[in-house]
Amino acid sequence: MTTIALPVPPPPLPSLIVRLRPSTVRTAAARTSSPHPLPDELQLVADVRSPHNHIRVADVSPRASGHPLAGARLLLLDAPGNIHSISFPRRPHCPLTSTYFDVFATLPPLLPHPSLAVLGFGAGSAARVLLHFFPDLSVHGWEIDPAVLAVSRDFFGLAELEESHAARLFIHVGDALEAKAVPGSFGGALVDLFANGSVLPELQEAETWRRIGAMVAPGGRVMVNCGGGCVEAEEEGRDGEAVKDATLRALTVAFGNSMVSLMDVDESCVAMTGPMVSAPEEMAAWKARLPPELRQYVDLWRVHSVTKHGFPEENSSQENHPGC
Repeated sequence: MTTIALPVPPPPLPSLIVRLRPSTVRTAAARTSSPHPLPDELQLVADVRSPHNHIRVADVSPRASGHPLAGARLLLLDAPGNIHSISFPRRPHCPLTSTYFDVFATLPPLLPHPSLAVLGFGAGSAARVLLHFFPDLSVHGWEIDPAVLAVSRDFFGLAELEESHAARLFIHVGDALEAKAVPGSFGGALVDLFANGSVLPELQEAETWRRIGAMVAPGGRVMVNCGGGCVEAEEEGRDGEAVKDATLRALTVAFGNSMVSLMDVDESCVAMTGPMVSAPEEMAAWKARLPPELRQYVDLWRVHSVTKHGFPEENSSQENHPGC
C-alpha cells in the first residue's frame, strides 16, 4: 500500500452544530411528509423526489466561520434532512470526512482477501476513502434507489469515481438484503442500511445477519453502522438507542458472544464482527497497514458481550471517541 500525504481532514463534528446521519434508505413508497427547512448555513443545490426518497443536495458555505463542515456538500434524505453522504469538493485529493465513513476504511487490513461488499452505497463516501487508500481493493456497492445514484453522479463526483476505478468499483441497483452473491465471495462487508431514519427492522433479526455473514469468506468481518441516540426516526416507537441495542443483540446472536466489537462515534455506534483485536502486536500490525490518518481508530474499539439475560456487560475501560 502506498501512503499518500493528505491535507489535514476537518475536525470531528460537534453534535450541537450538525450531526452525521445514516447512509442509505430503503423504503417502499415516496415520502409524503413535508421536509424540514434547511438550516441557514446550508444552500440548496438540488431537490429531487423518487419513489424511494426525497433527495436534497446542499452545500455548506466555505465562508461559514467556525463551521466544522464549511465547504462540504451533503446528501440529505428523509423529511428531517438526515445527512447520508458527505464530500468536500474544494479538496478532491483528500477523501477523509472525520466521520464513521473513515472508520469503515480501517477494515481492509483485517480481511482474508481484498474485496468488500458495501450494503447501503449512498453517494459513495465510504467507497471513495477505501479506493483511495487501498489500491488492491475491489468494492461492490448496493443502492436501492437509482435516483440517489443519478444525483450522486451529477453532484458528488460518482461518475468520475466510477471511471477512474472501473476495474475495482461495481455498483448494483437493488435491495441490498437481496444481493445475489456467491457465498464467501467477499473478504468483508460494510452495512449502512436505514429506512425512514432508522436502522432497517430486518437488522434486528439474527437470521438477516447470518445471511449477510454468508457473503463473507472464512476469517472475514462485517462492520456496521448501528445508529444510536443521534438517529431521529420518522416513525413513532423507533427510538434510536433501543433500535441500536436490538441490532447489537441480533449481531451477537448471529456471530457469538464476545465476537462483536464496538466504537462510539458521537452518539452513533459502529460495530465490527470477529475476534477483538486487542493484543499489542495485532494492533501494531493493523496500524502498520493503515495510512497515518486512520490509525487513531484502532485504539477505540471495545468488546461487546452480553449476560445470560441478554443485557450488555459494562465495559468502561475504553474512553469513547469524542465524536465526528
